Amino acid sequence: MAEENKTLVTEFVLTGLTDRPGLQVPLFLVFLVIYLLTMAGNLGLVALIWKDPHLHTPMYLFLGSLAFADACSSSSVTPKMLINFLSKNHVISVFDCKVQFYFFGSSATTECFLLVVMAYDRYVAICNPLLYPVVMSNNLCTQFIAVSYFIGFLHSAIHVGLLFRLTFCRSNVIHYFYCEILQLFKISCTDPTVNTLLVLIFSTFIQVCTFMTIMVSYTLVLFAILKKKSEKGRSKVFSTCSAHLLSVSLFYGTLFFMYVRPGSGPAADHDKMYSLFYTVIIPLLNPFIYSLRNKEVIRAIRKIMNK
Repeated sequence: MAEENKTLVTEFVLTGLTDRPGLQVPLFLVFLVIYLLTMAGNLGLVALIWKDPHLHTPMYLFLGSLAFADACSSSSVTPKMLINFLSKNHVISVFDCKVQFYFFGSSATTECFLLVVMAYDRYVAICNPLLYPVVMSNNLCTQFIAVSYFIGFLHSAIHVGLLFRLTFCRSNVIHYFYCEILQLFKISCTDPTVNTLLVLIFSTFIQVCTFMTIMVSYTLVLFAILKKKSEKGRSKVFSTCSAHLLSVSLFYGTLFFMYVRPGSGPAADHDKMYSLFYTVIIPLLNPFIYSLRNKEVIRAIRKIMNK
């Protein structure tokens, strides 16, 4: 009988951000606008970099790859959330749940490594400008991007693969707005200790190593900037690096609170806010953070608008 019960759960119910009926339509409209702006900003930036030959440089190739990862991250979560705002049926199949987490996890991990190669790119450009064209060749940049995505897909595949060892029989209600892996562990009938430890170990290792690499790169960049005699040169470099550091701070800050800090019991409202920030808000902000103070991007936009 116990074995029979373990096969009962074939779908989950996502409770969403709130259970208040009066807030469903307003929230739908807010997040629809956010999603459309996110797609327009990120895919528009990818198209702009693709179309303008002046932006075919390592920094913009990495930026375009980051924008695409952000678009994938948002698309893995937001469409289902929008559907649930207007539907009374918040059901998602076990398979679809795992697929959703896979694509979100892949995008998040890929972004970690893309931020590293972007920091390395700025380090070489500022600290070794004469060697930059040789070191950061198009072939090497393509390899960096490919490896970043490969690690992202592989990392997520490991955790999704391990989900198949878990069974769900006690409850099928996920008190969240998407299939977040830690929430799946909470309703598992199988002991998820191994899964939880691996998520903690991999997340800590990836986040700490990539974050420290980024910090070392920008520390060296900072020293190089302080040595520059030209005030104009300093200002230009500070403008570029400050955008990168703002994006890094937002991204790693929220990921750290979700996956590295100790757990705090059931899914509290602040946990949902952290998740909402890195699944919805950061993908919205990134293209604007990188573009608004970037003269080359603004020049490319004006060039297209004037045609």
